[in-house]
Amino acid sequence: MQSPHIFPLRVYYEDTDLAGIVYYANYLKFIERARSEWVRGLGIDQALLRAEHGLVFAVRRVEADYLRPAVFDDVLTVQTVLADLSGARLVLDQAVLRGAQTLFTARVTLVCLTAAGTATRFPTALRTALTGAA
Repeated sequence: MQSPHIFPLRVYYEDTDLAGIVYYANYLKFIERARSEWVRGLGIDQALLRAEHGLVFAVRRVEADYLRPAVFDDVLTVQTVLADLSGARLVLDQAVLRGAQTLFTARVTLVCLTAAGTATRFPTALRTALTGAA
């Protein structure tokens, strides 16, 4: 199994709800930021991918489990691991942790879309970059 990509973050006041805990939708923002940094770390420039090839990543499915709340000023890490890669689908396992305690987990399925919004296979160079992390 590959080592997880680690993305650190801190919970700000704006991330919390009236109860003082992280608003549930913000976990999706946290894991999105981590995925973007994971892709960047693999040497994939998403803006260039879109500009030169008309291709973008799109979330097709998210299965999420909210296990424990995070609160203002917590220091968290998001772990991202490649779970599966097929011709047209990328599956990542992501977890938000506070120290060793898992607060949130998600399995995220991504697809590659053309400029017209239709699903397409990952180009060979992109697949190679993605599997280089496995």
